[in-house]
Amino acid sequence: MKHYPFILFYLFCNAFIYAFHGSFWVYLAGFLAFSFVVVWGSFDITLGYFVDSIIRKRTKINEVALTFDDGPTEFTPQFLDLLKEHQIKATFFCIGKQIEQYPETFQRIIAEGHTIGNHTLSHSNNTGFLSASKMTEEIEKCDEIILKIGQIKTDLYRPPFGVTNPSIAKAVKRTHKKSIGWNVRSLDTVTDDEKKIYKRVTKGLKKGSIILLHDTSEKTYKVLVDLLLFLKDKKYSTFTVDSITKSKEK
Repeated sequence: MKHYPFILFYLFCNAFIYAFHGSFWVYLAGFLAFSFVVVWGSFDITLGYFVDSIIRKRTKINEVALTFDDGPTEFTPQFLDLLKEHQIKATFFCIGKQIEQYPETFQRIIAEGHTIGNHTLSHSNNTGFLSASKMTEEIEKCDEIILKIGQIKTDLYRPPFGVTNPSIAKAVKRTHKKSIGWNVRSLDTVTDDEKKIYKRVTKGLKKGSIILLHDTSEKTYKVLVDLLLFLKDKKYSTFTVDSITKSKEK
């Protein structure tokens, strides 16, 4: 909603320029450029164009957050074993339907002290085209499952695919969620090469980075094995995302 006045103002100004002074091609070029910015803003969560998302922690020490999306899955127990071995707590953004499919694993995530976030009921491929009411329903139904199976509540939400738009912004506001993004994206769901994933993550690390991973494959598990050794070697500690939101509330 916050961008609608700017959009309308921009269109009005361009229409005015075209009608009285400018050429069709000048107007078209300006309109296409603006449209590109809007689309880019929808798909790049780090811009905060439609929703203000937390993408990193302001800190002076070497610490990062490990976040895992789209679980729980059949692979999640391996991730939990590894994190437990290294005594590391992570943040898991879980899909409601996946929680229903793997309730014991979800309960284990909670029991072992990891932080839970809402990743919608179904992680629909049509997320960017859903209405505000449908997006609200996706978030609220996931909350219901989290409470029913995990006996907990969460105010953390991560938009599927990192997509934001006015409808999603409304849903986030209606459900009183804090949107969590990232500033290190592994692309582990689209890249098969484990070495490329590892290099992408380690190259992009900074103090306070939030790393996006997925507990959905053996491939990412193997990357995590090497990543945890890297963090230990470089003397990085870890934090969970809720530590940022709690500090903001103080």
